[in-house]
Amino acid sequence: MKNFVEELRWRGMIHDVMPGTEELLQKEMVTAYVGIDPTADSLHIGHLVSIMMLKHLQYSGHRPVALVGGATGMIGDPSGKSSERNLLDEPTLRHNQECIKIQLSRFLDFTSDIPNRALMVNNYDWMKEFSFLDFIRDVGKHLTVNYMMAKDSVKKRLTGDGAEGMSFTEFTYQLVQGYDFLHLYREYSCKLQMGGSDQWGNITTGTELIRRKESGEAYALTCPLITKADGGKFGKTEQGNVWLDPERTSPYHFYQFWINTSDSDAAKYIRIFTMKTLEEIAALEEEHSAAPHLRILQKALAVDLTISVHSEADLEAAIAASEILFGKGTTETLRQIDEKTLLSIFEGVPQFEIPLKDLQAGINILDLLAVNTSVFASKGEARRMMKDGGVMLNREKVGEEFIVDSSSLLNHRYILLQKGKKNYYLVIVKN
Repeated sequence: MKNFVEELRWRGMIHDVMPGTEELLQKEMVTAYVGIDPTADSLHIGHLVSIMMLKHLQYSGHRPVALVGGATGMIGDPSGKSSERNLLDEPTLRHNQECIKIQLSRFLDFTSDIPNRALMVNNYDWMKEFSFLDFIRDVGKHLTVNYMMAKDSVKKRLTGDGAEGMSFTEFTYQLVQGYDFLHLYREYSCKLQMGGSDQWGNITTGTELIRRKESGEAYALTCPLITKADGGKFGKTEQGNVWLDPERTSPYHFYQFWINTSDSDAAKYIRIFTMKTLEEIAALEEEHSAAPHLRILQKALAVDLTISVHSEADLEAAIAASEILFGKGTTETLRQIDEKTLLSIFEGVPQFEIPLKDLQAGINILDLLAVNTSVFASKGEARRMMKDGGVMLNREKVGEEFIVDSSSLLNHRYILLQKGKKNYYLVIVKN
């Protein structure tokens, strides 16, 4: 059996681990779980650390459980947050759960007959019938208020500058999460809970509840919260979260996020977010240090994750799209790109609309550049840049006699114009 803790340790994925955890994992097949917030119908890359912990766990011969926090999602976790989250209704939670499972299935084996097949559960299923009186009698009496107040997540909310306090609902969150661990301990012999370092207090509430209620032994393991070298928040861009759902973050933008990471971040991320071995990573780092401008680490990271989250076809499209944007792509490459990828590449560039009927008769390129659109202020300006080879249509240089017609269309409705090396314009042809 592979040493799970040692694997996480060299990858920089351990913040705290309860004494005895490593010995337990070496002794028997252990069932362990991670809680996942179901407040959206997609995971984002901030969830990838927990997902990779579960993947390494299963790869090491242990049984991973993904717990969707349907009940806790209706409460709001105070850990590391300054305000309560929005509460969701059951149909929304169920929809989100199904979407999340599809994404997790790309990393975990939920379907084969192996003894450590992954499991997904929703704490709403055992909490929805739990009356308040039953809860405070069976759970609440086993932990003192003093014990609960001592948790960092609670203290920060109560004593921080400008603190508005916290509701009783949020205060009880650690009891609900603690009961989850107790329930999984009873139902599935789950002995380990994992999560981010901000969850240590909630996790150890569960181990304490198991000790007091069942006289059992349970363990905790947390990973560091991932940060960027420049101090910025990991996984956040100008557009917001980087999602695993291609409808929210296109495979092209997903690929670009990893390509654009700094060298120091790439060295850290390739350990955390891929299954590459220590030897493979050492070889990549050596190759990268010999030619940093080639971004060997970033490319290896982007390739691995784009295939894991999306597909090889999406990776190929993302690479082709990158080549177009950075000057290496051809007209043929451009024509092969689907509409969604095309629009995601040129998101934010100036756009113009022209009617299809104008194109059917054919438009001289100078008219298209300076009359039908305002890419250039005048035909004379367009003509001068054209003579220097500075005007391109669909990645091909054009002269002033060129006629634009329906054969110039990409995906039956777009034309890509380029002025100089970096100025792109997208013409949308409307019926």
